[in-house]
Amino acid sequence: MSTITALGVGSGLDLSGLLDQLRDAERGKLAPLQAQKEQQQAKISAFGQLQSSLTKFQDSVAKLNDASLFQSLSANVRGDAFTATTSKAAQPGSYNVEVAQLATAGTLATTAATTRDGELFTAADTLTLNFGATFDADGELDDSAAPLRSVEIQIEAGWSLEDLRDAINADEKAGVSASIVNDGNGYRLALASKETGADASLTGLTFGSATLEADADTLRAGRDASINVNGISITSATNKVEGAIQGVTLNLEQTTEAGQPMTLRVEQDTLKAREAVQGFVKAFNELKGTIGKLTSFNAETGQAGELNGDSAVRTIEARLRGVLSGGVGEGELRTLSQAGITLQRDGTLKLDDAKLNELTSGNMAALGEFFAGADSKGGLAGQLNTTLGQLLDGNGIVKRSISGAESRVKSIGERYARMEVSIERTIDRYRVQFGQLDSMIAQMNQTSAYLTQQFDMLADLGNPRKR
Repeated sequence: MSTITALGVGSGLDLSGLLDQLRDAERGKLAPLQAQKEQQQAKISAFGQLQSSLTKFQDSVAKLNDASLFQSLSANVRGDAFTATTSKAAQPGSYNVEVAQLATAGTLATTAATTRDGELFTAADTLTLNFGATFDADGELDDSAAPLRSVEIQIEAGWSLEDLRDAINADEKAGVSASIVNDGNGYRLALASKETGADASLTGLTFGSATLEADADTLRAGRDASINVNGISITSATNKVEGAIQGVTLNLEQTTEAGQPMTLRVEQDTLKAREAVQGFVKAFNELKGTIGKLTSFNAETGQAGELNGDSAVRTIEARLRGVLSGGVGEGELRTLSQAGITLQRDGTLKLDDAKLNELTSGNMAALGEFFAGADSKGGLAGQLNTTLGQLLDGNGIVKRSISGAESRVKSIGERYARMEVSIERTIDRYRVQFGQLDSMIAQMNQTSAYLTQQFDMLADLGNPRKR
């Protein structure tokens, strides 16, 4: 019997095409599994979106759960000579602030050298830097006053002006930053105190040799900042003045006109509280919108959201709604509506801005007690934070739902792989059977042709015309 090398060659039938159709029909059994896998993967993505919205809502709740938000003060400045920030230690009050002088750093330059990178010091030398400016009653620098401290820089033989500059900048104790300035006639070593204020001011420099010396005309002694707060004179070595007003830091930027102080008011910070409440309402409504999208159903198209009918989502909504619609504590404000927030029929929140402004301006304590609580029991934000924590933690319903969908994806994938193996085995069996059929038909065709030939020969023998 002849060997069949390709299906259909022996029989003349399209067995390869038939085998392909059978393979397609068998693989059609995989389609439901693929659909189930894609559905579970879509659920994982949908729960990820829900988790993100819940986390964002939790962040907004955490802001309201901070009692200090409703106790914080802000500093409002009328003018541009300085800015101000407050800490928890600040107290409400109004202050007239004059800035007579800004804190400055001392500067001084040497006489000129003829070269900046060539050898300047033929022998070892010492540079002594003096710090600490003292001023007389007229505000003039007292040259006769002894320096508060001195720093020595050792100079090696063969150094250039650049070498000296680099040595000063590399010395953390030097207290100055050094640069080289070309004044058109030569190269000067220019020094500036790293810190502002009279005590940190560079006031003089001397060399052991006569190679260079200080140019007294370039000396600009550093000065302390000078301000006046409600008639009290205050000095500061820096332009960041702390402690002049309890819990307030002043950042000086420019001087004020004489006799024209700026007004600084330390008062209740209503803006942050309003923004936190507005952020809370916005985040919840965005969460509600996400849930609505994921659980939607379009009757016309029959298209459903990835989490349509999911019990986990209904549980989440029910728990949040239970907290939001319940009462809180025994304070003046006990419900959301009393705080200017109403729960709408569609499940979203609506904020009454006028009511919120009234509370933040005149009854911040009650608002703080409602959201953050007056004791360890906490307020509405504390209850919500606890609920959200339970929903989002490692054993919460969101994580469990994601893990469950991931497990189903894995299980479906394993079933899919097993079914693919089974299908290929079935196709292999069909291929063998088709091969056998092809060979059998080919053999039958050969037998048929042989018999036809023999019958034709017998017919010719019986026909006298063909003898």
